[in-house]
Amino acid sequence: MRTFGRAFLSTEFLRFLFVGGFAALVNFLSRIAFSVFLSFPIAIVLAYLVGMATAYVLNRKYVFGAGRRGYAGEIYYFVLVNVLAVLQTLAVSLILARLVLPWLGVRAYQEEIAHFVGVCVPVFSSYLGHKYWTFHR
Repeated sequence: MRTFGRAFLSTEFLRFLFVGGFAALVNFLSRIAFSVFLSFPIAIVLAYLVGMATAYVLNRKYVFGAGRRGYAGEIYYFVLVNVLAVLQTLAVSLILARLVLPWLGVRAYQEEIAHFVGVCVPVFSSYLGHKYWTFHR
């Protein structure tokens, strides 16, 4: 556990947060655009794909560098880690938007608030997955 703890106190993790924050912004804004034409759950998934492509390119270039797997292996593991993360994002977003926020009486921006929180949830698990699987050296 000490190794994981140190990993979160590194400059690499800070770069991951910065890149992830930018990719999350791309995800968030594209979800709003997709929601004009599509249902909320479908818009979340499509926006996640846009954000994921952004994150892969930026993480490879600015955070982890190239791994030993080559592009095909990296993309496979990047998608695998992100499939787990999108399931977390979708579950949290839907639970908040459909159950928790209405129960709390929040009426304005329910989907935006729910989606923002949903995108933030898998930060730590995604970092570890990408560090030790996707871009492993």
